[in-house]
Amino acid sequence: MAQPNIIYIHSHDTGRYIQPYGHAVETPNLQKLAEQGVLFRQNFCINPTCSPSRASLLTGCFPHENGMTGLVNRGWSLNDYSQHIVHTLKHAGYETVLAGLQHVAPPRSDQAPWQVIGYDRFLEGEAEEEAAVFLNQPHSKPFFLTVGFFEAHREFPALDEIDEDPNYCLPPAPLPDAPETRQDMARFKASVKRLDRKMGVVFDALEENGLAENTLVICTTDHGLAFPKMKCNLEDSGIGTMLILRGPAGFDGGKVIDQMSSHLDLFPTICQLASIEPPSWLRGQSLVPLIEEPDEPLHQSLYFQLNYHAAYEPQRAVRTNRWKYIRRFDERETAVLPNIDEGESKSLLMSYGLQSVSLSEESLYDLLFDPNEANNLAENPKHEDTVHEMRTLLEQWMIESDDPIRNGRIPAPLTGQVNLPDALSPKAPTVLIKDVK
Repeated sequence: MAQPNIIYIHSHDTGRYIQPYGHAVETPNLQKLAEQGVLFRQNFCINPTCSPSRASLLTGCFPHENGMTGLVNRGWSLNDYSQHIVHTLKHAGYETVLAGLQHVAPPRSDQAPWQVIGYDRFLEGEAEEEAAVFLNQPHSKPFFLTVGFFEAHREFPALDEIDEDPNYCLPPAPLPDAPETRQDMARFKASVKRLDRKMGVVFDALEENGLAENTLVICTTDHGLAFPKMKCNLEDSGIGTMLILRGPAGFDGGKVIDQMSSHLDLFPTICQLASIEPPSWLRGQSLVPLIEEPDEPLHQSLYFQLNYHAAYEPQRAVRTNRWKYIRRFDERETAVLPNIDEGESKSLLMSYGLQSVSLSEESLYDLLFDPNEANNLAENPKHEDTVHEMRTLLEQWMIESDDPIRNGRIPAPLTGQVNLPDALSPKAPTVLIKDVK
């Protein structure tokens, strides 16, 4: 088989809230992609914040390994941009092209972000339109095309711009059903509909140019919705992400995969399909075995982390099919409010005391009987053995991956920090990290 073309097409803050996952969000283009490809129903990001999530996917290793433990627009960057997948693909003969946003590299004095990463080309203009123009051109070698969209990041479309009555809209599962949350969700859904239309332009261009059969489409998002209890949280509502793959080698036919997978698995998958030797630093597994044997687990456990977003909030987690264990490392007793995006849902919860809700240092959830992770069993004597088992799994992974959280606070980059030493005390006010322009 010839090396496939690859399109990595991605959104902000979408979780799994699209039509193929059964939600009342009209996304006909994504539905068609799922029916033609493979839908992964239990896929997860590694870190539910924008830059760390994308960096994990694109380097195939954990944020504390690649250096992206915070947002690129707040001073973070990869330790080594040669770990970015574009370099592996360029060495294998691929043309690498970026359209739209990337969110893993800052500008430098003599380089634009796409040049810092190492792409061959950057397509200026509307991402979907420029991607379609690129696909309409002749290609002498295989390509890796990244198409990044701002949707469904806040701010969402205004109420007078949407075509849905919020009164008949259901908020996401972790939130109460109230006028404020319904309105917030209705506006989110309008953003996702806009995303679907834009992605459809790219999918149509593939079909029109006869490229679909030998092009692997990887469609995903960075993390959960920008709502309370979702983005910036290690519950499934924060780390659960849509993932649809369509292309050669069995990624077709409307298959549905129920086994756990993660963003770390995409780099190894690309290597296998393109007949490339996987780099030594990759932490995931190729998804191809799930296509061949969908009932056989690819992973017994998956590992997740959170470090910095707007403020420091260090957490680690391990997930199996049945259990989720989360541990906090900052000894905070209440919510880190700057890490919750502003909106109607946050305002509602704030009016009822969100700022005073207690946090647990350790949490254990039974994902079978408590899929919304609302009943913390960590202090329940009946689950003492399970807590010990999950804690041991997490600690072993932290040792094996040389997680610096074992040695104390993970430092912020000197550029962009503001009095961060003052935040070392869990009783001190949360100190924000200013945007780096």
